Amino acid sequence: MQYAIIEDSGSQLKVRSGDVIEVDLRDLADDAKTVTFDRVLLIGDGEKAAKIGTPYIGGASVTADIVEREVKGEKIDIVKYKRRKNYKRKQGHRQRYMLVKVSGIKG
Repeated sequence: MQYAIIEDSGSQLKVRSGDVIEVDLRDLADDAKTVTFDRVLLIGDGEKAAKIGTPYIGGASVTADIVEREVKGEKIDIVKYKRRKNYKRKQGHRQRYMLVKVSGIKG
């Protein structure tokens, strides 16, 4: 089974064809159905030796179909507290993601 390691928004993801992954939300046209990742760091196969980029593999890309445009992650609470100083802060955050399904690995 062929796999690839891609870079997206500063994080590295190992993907296979058919995987459903969460990537950072991005501005795309309303009629866009696919996303292409061109920052491919490694392409491997079970039997063959892996192609390793320096830092990226030229001409390689991973295409993915958009499943959902906007998905919210779980809620994270940020709590700051200093004892005996009357200082308490609470802040919440929910990261927004895009859900995509990997359709092909080229390279």
